[in-house]
Amino acid sequence: MPSTNAKTYEPAPSRQVAFLGLGVMGYPMAGHLSLAGHTVSVYNRTAAKSVAFREEFKGSTHGLTPKAAVADADIVFCCVGNDDDLRSVVLGADGALAGMKPAAILVDHTTASADVARELYAAAKKAGLQFVDAPVSGGQAGAQNGALTVMCGGDAAAFDVVKPVGMAFSKAFTLMGESGAGQLTKMVNQICIAGLVQGLSEAVAFGQKAGLDMNQVLDVIGKGAAQSWQLDNRGKTMVEGKFDFGFAVDWMRKDLGLVLDEAKRNGARLPVTALVDQFYADVQAMGGQRWDTSSLIKRLV
Repeated sequence: MPSTNAKTYEPAPSRQVAFLGLGVMGYPMAGHLSLAGHTVSVYNRTAAKSVAFREEFKGSTHGLTPKAAVADADIVFCCVGNDDDLRSVVLGADGALAGMKPAAILVDHTTASADVARELYAAAKKAGLQFVDAPVSGGQAGAQNGALTVMCGGDAAAFDVVKPVGMAFSKAFTLMGESGAGQLTKMVNQICIAGLVQGLSEAVAFGQKAGLDMNQVLDVIGKGAAQSWQLDNRGKTMVEGKFDFGFAVDWMRKDLGLVLDEAKRNGARLPVTALVDQFYADVQAMGGQRWDTSSLIKRLV
């Protein structure tokens, strides 16, 4: 599959940007920025990916450290694994904040904690810089198609500068509130998905045991109140037992861990989410760490 798929880009002023983290999400996101006409500098912990990006997207450059990669950037985008990965590329002598020019904006697309978002917002402010937490939904396909949904937390002035640039890889780019609000919104998103996928898994497994033609059943109920993105995009692959794509179980468990930690702090009761998190632990024990999240059905068939 190509790193980016065809997209028509909205006109936006050309910017000098940097992108830190060229994983399954970051690589195509940075690619869309280049294709939209922005000048892109990249950094990745494994330098070979940076070299490959530079070769695929002519005119881009790469830095050997985050600090080096961001030196000329008006906007620095970041998408890494977790809170600790984020701190490692943002803070310290070779981190992004040490190299960014005055008033530049750091936009973090990592799904991380609201606490680290607020921490980095404060660190950026202290350094005369700006920070927006901006986790995404839409998975690898959304990144490749430039059709991610981005939920942001931070100052409106910084958001307004970033949005027209970030629309290169997005279909929606929305300010949800102050620092941390983007991460909290992503947690709501993951709570919804956990319950939906478990319900869909039980429904498909039930229908199979009842002897129904589940592809026909999904076509029918997908036109009614049971319709959802998960049913439309994962129902039939669940019937086929195909899980070698999409959002990995390991990543979902990381996200649900953030959700459950936040719920302990704010007092929210999440009994179904906690249960589904343990079901995903069962899938991991079956060897499904990198299976798509729809593999929950493997526990039931």
